Amino acid sequence: MGRSEKARWTPQGEALTQLILEIFKVNGRLLAAGDRLAAPVGLTSARWQVLGAIGLASSAQPVASLARSMGLTRQAVQRLVNELAAEGFVAFNDNPHHQRAKLVVLTKRGRDAFDAVSRLQVPWVNDLAAHLPAKSLAAATQVLAALTRQLDAI
Repeated sequence: MGRSEKARWTPQGEALTQLILEIFKVNGRLLAAGDRLAAPVGLTSARWQVLGAIGLASSAQPVASLARSMGLTRQAVQRLVNELAAEGFVAFNDNPHHQRAKLVVLTKRGRDAFDAVSRLQVPWVNDLAAHLPAKSLAAATQVLAALTRQLDAI
């Protein structure tokens, strides 16, 4: 492509670009709202997200697995897990499959905090969703899941 030629989006590429820009906007707003929602429990959105990944996992996971499931770097999740451990929200258990990669588990304090912020989230999200059609939300979820799969494949 010459210097004077400009790359052009396909209709799908333009639509996806607009979706990505909206995702960036909503992500910032969701993080701010999550910070406000989780503050009374002593958490930030980031810490709440990590507690959720730990609490909702089907079994105890090492940091690297948690990071993959969250779409974050291992280093970022490790930093948050270390902070949560220092404050008594999580603990490390031996991993029978890997001597150095400890399994991260919620402590009673962590489970209580996660449960408390979840109780705050339910009425908040119900109110937020009240004027959004469930079918539209399901379609958006499918599109974002497909986009995640495509990004994971590259």
